[in-house]
Amino acid sequence: MPTYERELDRFRAHDAQVVGVSIDSRPANAAWAEKLGGISYPLLSDFWPHGAVAQAYGVLGPMGFAERSIFILDKDGIVRYIDIHEPGEVPDEAVIFEELAKLA
Repeated sequence: MPTYERELDRFRAHDAQVVGVSIDSRPANAAWAEKLGGISYPLLSDFWPHGAVAQAYGVLGPMGFAERSIFILDKDGIVRYIDIHEPGEVPDEAVIFEELAKLA
């Protein structure tokens, strides 16, 4: 997620808002963000009911953990792009920006 912090101006140029969502609690999210040196975009907790957002987006795994995923929604809230990737795998940010450009 530090990559997204560095690229916030580029996201803004596409009229996009970066939002992080984690199944962890708010205190755990705050500690994680602090460990990264802080983040300036919203980091939301999907803790209770546990994983309700992840489940709604189809990325809550059977063990109760959310899959690593990126969603791009248009201004009407319609999902236009989904990338589900393995933990530790870094999504290709060029692809993300290509998908954002399609919404212009």
